[in-house]
Amino acid sequence: MAKVVSIEPANDRELALCRILAAPPTKLWRCWTEPELLKQCFCPKPWRVTEANLDLRAGGSSYILMEGPNGEKAPNRGIYLEVDAPRKLVFTDAFTSAWQPSEKPFMIGTVTFEPHPEGTLYTARCGHWTLDDKANHAKMGFHEGWGIVAEQMEALARTL
Repeated sequence: MAKVVSIEPANDRELALCRILAAPPTKLWRCWTEPELLKQCFCPKPWRVTEANLDLRAGGSSYILMEGPNGEKAPNRGIYLEVDAPRKLVFTDAFTSAWQPSEKPFMIGTVTFEPHPEGTLYTARCGHWTLDDKANHAKMGFHEGWGIVAEQMEALARTL
């Protein structure tokens, strides 16, 4: 079971989460970067990912479609800013494919996977363009949702 680690946000527009996960960084990395694995753990159930197209390189585009139990659809388009396998992944929705600005940028996400004696120190940071965006993300359940995803990712990684 994921162990919660206290972490401070880097600034007033960031939400951050840190866990010790009982799986090696390479397997957790796969869960974030292989479409078929990402589909299994990327959003809290009963939501699910029905489409995942990932061009895993700096400047590469990402499209993830999450669907809710009542037919809700939450498309997520963005690009990767940094890909440092298996340690760090930085992405944003500020751009869509081919560096085209998005209609409404919301955040820059950074996930890191550091080796730890118990598995991996997993850190997720979301920097937001505005304080309102940060507040909305917190109200959407950032800590609970990303915490559930970390646990789902840990469980999946342990089966690989």
